[in-house]
Amino acid sequence: MPTTTTVARANAAPGRLALANGTIFYGSPFGAVGKRIVSLAEVVFNTSMCGYQESLTDPSYTGQILVQTFPLIGNYGVNPDDTESVKVQVSGLVVRELARRYSNYRANQSLSDYLAGQGVLGLEGIDTRALTRTLRSGGSMVGALTDRDDLSDAQLVEMAKNAPSMAGQNLVPKVGCSSGLTWTEALGDWVVPGTEASDRPLRVLTLDCGAKANILRNLTQRGCQVLVVPHDTPASEIQRRYRAGEIDGLFISNGPGDPAAVETTVQTLRKLLEASENETIPTFGICLGHQLLALAIGARTYKLKFGHRGANQPILNSISGKVEITSQNHGFAVETESLLAAGGEPTHIHLNDNTLAGFRLKGRPVFCVQYHPEASPGPHDAGYLFDEFVANMRVRRGLAVTRA
Repeated sequence: MPTTTTVARANAAPGRLALANGTIFYGSPFGAVGKRIVSLAEVVFNTSMCGYQESLTDPSYTGQILVQTFPLIGNYGVNPDDTESVKVQVSGLVVRELARRYSNYRANQSLSDYLAGQGVLGLEGIDTRALTRTLRSGGSMVGALTDRDDLSDAQLVEMAKNAPSMAGQNLVPKVGCSSGLTWTEALGDWVVPGTEASDRPLRVLTLDCGAKANILRNLTQRGCQVLVVPHDTPASEIQRRYRAGEIDGLFISNGPGDPAAVETTVQTLRKLLEASENETIPTFGICLGHQLLALAIGARTYKLKFGHRGANQPILNSISGKVEITSQNHGFAVETESLLAAGGEPTHIHLNDNTLAGFRLKGRPVFCVQYHPEASPGPHDAGYLFDEFVANMRVRRGLAVTRA
């Protein structure tokens, strides 16, 4: 029998989160209650004060139970616009207190009703400080979240212990598109001055590993025609389209899981980067895209103890010397020493733990970052990265470069 620790039982409610280390958290279920759900997934925490709807719908959270450290969640409800994909991607949600009322002129639904409609179970009344300390000390681990009362604590812990680790999982096929599509939505009312469309549309081919909608909106806002294709699109097809003038640049999106397991995309990028300097496609990667590009040049990735997830992560841009406040959501990182050995040039460093947060290839229009410039935590500290990508494409095509 596993050793269990009981934490903060809230009014003897049936909801439970059992961690693989034997710790049990009790709380009150909300969302898809009574559906006999048992969610087995990696438990991770996010330190953001808001943005829960964007997090819930971020494909990078696939296979994870999300813990919000901010004590009150749901106070501004949900709306049909603030989504990063077509559905809730998390396996479950854990909060300290769920707001009983929401207040926002844009909202049309409560958080609990939203999760219920999406078939996702939530748990409130949890001591999220204790839970976060557990994850910081022991590292992110698999948990079992349920409102079923026919399973014992010991059974739930055993289920969590036997569930697969995030390491080694290729989750990209679950969230990326299966056929090509053209993205047309821009930033709308959230447009940033200086990001207006250019005179000549640039065509960006996006390898969809689980792309967030706001990334695509930012590219569209800057005058790009965004063509989204499956993550396993062959290198020969991408090269053909570039040489034929059908595309001007390549974007590799964010996504979930272990980057080393996305072997098909790594091989595609490796073949593309074998091109000569003059034939290299202007390339930009974010988050998982950053990791995949690193693997493609021969660097290594590794799993972080508890990852970086929040909207206040400080990053040093070693090129400009400026510090950016960034939004991040990742559990893996690129090993700096192996990147240097492979010929990559570090450009961004995470100031909390000195992990690599961005790099470029010398002499080639290829760069990437580990964080999310589209999430606007600064609020616009990192928007220049999209502008740099656009500039690289325009230079390569012999077009004039305009600076905001």
